[in-house]
Amino acid sequence: MEIEEEGPPSSASSLPKGKSSQIELEIRVLQALEVYPLSKLKGIHRNFVIYGIMEFLQRSFGRHFSADEVLQLLDRFFNLEMLKPDDEETEFLNQVEDFSLPQKFHVKEEE
Repeated sequence: MEIEEEGPPSSASSLPKGKSSQIELEIRVLQALEVYPLSKLKGIHRNFVIYGIMEFLQRSFGRHFSADEVLQLLDRFFNLEMLKPDDEETEFLNQVEDFSLPQKFHVKEEE
């Protein structure tokens, strides 16, 4: 009966493949945050940041990532509830105003 020697527990070869791929995924998410700052998840750029992270992960792993998957990954590291827009900000974004040129651009009628 042969006894196989195992590497040290900290070696990557001793991690199950699922665990090492999970670690790789988490590292890639943190790398994506260097390009797409987490602070912008709170503002009007939220969807662009999520899309950017989705694209970064897709290029890294060669498979599609949904917005929900990205948010679940980010939720492991950060309290995303704190990044939701305030009521005041939501009100501002939903405010609709009619566009009009300033008065100086209007053609003055000849009297």
